[in-house]
Amino acid sequence: MFSRIFRRFPSTVTSVLHRAQPLLTKPVPSMAFFSSQRSLKTRLREGENLYGLFLLSFSPEMAEIASYAGYDFIVVDMEHGAGGVREALNCIRAVEAAGSSTVLRVPDNCQAWTKKALDLGPDGIMFPMIETGKAASDAVSYCRYRPEGIRGCAYTIVRDSKFGFDEEYLRNYTDQLLIMCQIESEEGVKNVKDIVAVDGMDCVMMGPRDLSASLGLLHDPGNAKVKSLMRAAETAVLDSDPANGGAYLAGMATAQDKPVDLRLRGYHMIIGATDVPLFKKAVVDDVNSFKFGS
Repeated sequence: MFSRIFRRFPSTVTSVLHRAQPLLTKPVPSMAFFSSQRSLKTRLREGENLYGLFLLSFSPEMAEIASYAGYDFIVVDMEHGAGGVREALNCIRAVEAAGSSTVLRVPDNCQAWTKKALDLGPDGIMFPMIETGKAASDAVSYCRYRPEGIRGCAYTIVRDSKFGFDEEYLRNYTDQLLIMCQIESEEGVKNVKDIVAVDGMDCVMMGPRDLSASLGLLHDPGNAKVKSLMRAAETAVLDSDPANGGAYLAGMATAQDKPVDLRLRGYHMIIGATDVPLFKKAVVDDVNSFKFGS
């Protein structure tokens, strides 16, 4: 019977079978599918200055809006923000959908938090309050699989490897991930050269507020002593060569240091604002405009 149908409609049957043929082969995502967006590390190597935002609200909508606005990266703050792992994942998805990159700041420099954060597949990770070369070395080890580090192995099933679809993952993961260490204390500034020298530590992030607090100057971040230590740390990082074991320099804008000031001093990554105070200012201005005409 099929032979009679085939003789009667040979071109139709052939066309249908031809169109169906791809379904008989195993679909394999191309590498272009996984690497269509340049990583933060690649952009830094190519000489770009990157501008970012701290996200404390853990709002995927705010993250997506900020990404569409043009921020190069969004730091999802698991140290001071109220969200957890699931909320961070939703923010990462929103940022990626809008074409930007995500850095996760973990609450502490420890293996457990690092493992959880990296399995989500961020573009970068930020470790707070790094004060010694040993602490920086520990942070890097939490980001590397054995034998280079001690990161737990679940790479075949987690989002970081596209749930195992990215067959090049183990060859590329260290080259894609940006590892950032925060120097935000007097002790950290004292050991800045040891921190910068740690193999695999890509970027030093200055923390001016905690630095001023460590000096007993919490309410005086513009104090000359705070500025002096900031400049000392900045110089040590900028004197290093990221292409030869050195580090990039990142910082957060403050009332004392506007984003343009940091750029002029040579910062490679600048965080210009935080979502919560930006929203706070917008709503206060809106209310005042309506109620007081100002």
